[in-house]
Amino acid sequence: MKPREILDAITGIGIVPVVRTHSAESAIRAVDAIYRGGIRAAEITMTVPGALRALEKVADHYGDKIILGAGTVLDPETARSCMLAGAEFFVTPALNIKTIEIAKRYSKVICPGALTPTEVVTAWEAGADVIKIFPADSVGGAKYIRSLKAPLPHIEMIPTGGVNLQTCGDFLKAGACAVAVGGELVSAQLIKDEDFDEIERRARQFREAVVAARS
Repeated sequence: MKPREILDAITGIGIVPVVRTHSAESAIRAVDAIYRGGIRAAEITMTVPGALRALEKVADHYGDKIILGAGTVLDPETARSCMLAGAEFFVTPALNIKTIEIAKRYSKVICPGALTPTEVVTAWEAGADVIKIFPADSVGGAKYIRSLKAPLPHIEMIPTGGVNLQTCGDFLKAGACAVAVGGELVSAQLIKDEDFDEIERRARQFREAVVAARS
């Protein structure tokens, strides 16, 4: 898929589940549950032991039926490894210009982390497709997104941090093109309990919340 198609798909879905687990196997099972719950996108973070193996297995199993991303990508070398493993978009916790450059070189979607207006504009000018606003909850949540979008309406933003069933609609209404959700969907306790049915149920709830916010 072309970068614009990937970004349009993420925007259409409206939510990016962040899968941060203790093993590659649990990450794969979490993505399976998310998919069953109706969300056709997932981000597997590089903090997962064996994350590249998890990316490969999910990419092989689902192909273009899911928009697969790699999260917590700290450098261009890691980004390249994730590309080879099948990731289509890349999320960084902070702004790294060289990581943006390699993503653009290979026509992949890059979502660097930024917080201040200066960081957001710097990332955008460096070629970012969409900006991860992190940690959004620490600076006012949806109100902060609305404040950023006022002078920067042309920059697409995905807030992370503080996104739950009660706030995801507020973020979208404030101008976010999508939201990213981690522990509220794939919690450490659910993974520990191997309660993947609950992850599926939560995925369905988040999907419904996005639809309701946009209706």
